[in-house]
Amino acid sequence: MREIVLDTETTGFDPEQGDRIVEIGGLELFNHVPTGATFHEYINPERSMPMDAFKVHGIGPDLLEPPQPPAPGAVLLRDKPVFAKVGQKFLDFVGDAKLVIHNASFDMKFLNFELRRMGLRELPWDQALDTLAIARKRFPGSPASLDALCRRFGIDNTSRTLHGALLDSEILADVYLELIGGKQPDFGLSTQSSGAAGSAGDQSTWRPEKRANPLPSRITDEEKAAHAAFVEKMGDKALWRKV
Repeated sequence: MREIVLDTETTGFDPEQGDRIVEIGGLELFNHVPTGATFHEYINPERSMPMDAFKVHGIGPDLLEPPQPPAPGAVLLRDKPVFAKVGQKFLDFVGDAKLVIHNASFDMKFLNFELRRMGLRELPWDQALDTLAIARKRFPGSPASLDALCRRFGIDNTSRTLHGALLDSEILADVYLELIGGKQPDFGLSTQSSGAAGSAGDQSTWRPEKRANPLPSRITDEEKAAHAAFVEKMGDKALWRKV
């Protein structure tokens, strides 16, 4: 089962009012195991950057009005591609995989707005799995932000001083695995990545094979006889007689 843990950063809250995506980050899981394949793009939103949004993610000081001198390591957006240059590559990477998103309605709203502007296929809403909804159902009345869930599950998010799409995707992957029951949901191990970003590729899952020669029984003849005598005492309706 292929899943993409996904996050976006934007200039605000409403694409219908002119807000745009400035960063997309996603990482691939196969059978709930990270494969190492990721998708990450910074995007020129073709508009100015509101100070309120900049305080959240710190992206695009060159788009503030007036522009601010960038701090060391700051991400500038004027030279980054517009969404139209990366939209198809994003769809190719996602494919039909389930999208694991915290507060999925927010990200899906922005992604489908951008895809619709390009004339590309939109992402079906049922393709998204909302970890915020899962957390609220599992822990009703408790804080369900990504930071709060990291504290609950003991996940280190000390590097998250500002929001960042790829970093948040990596943290969300750990949170998601805890929400669905821990980091070992089954004993199948994914041994093959789907390859580089933009290609779904082939996946394979390791499974134990049947032994060519079955192991000998560890039950002794005395134990078999004792069991048969015990079942005999239970009468003809004993369950053991039917299996």
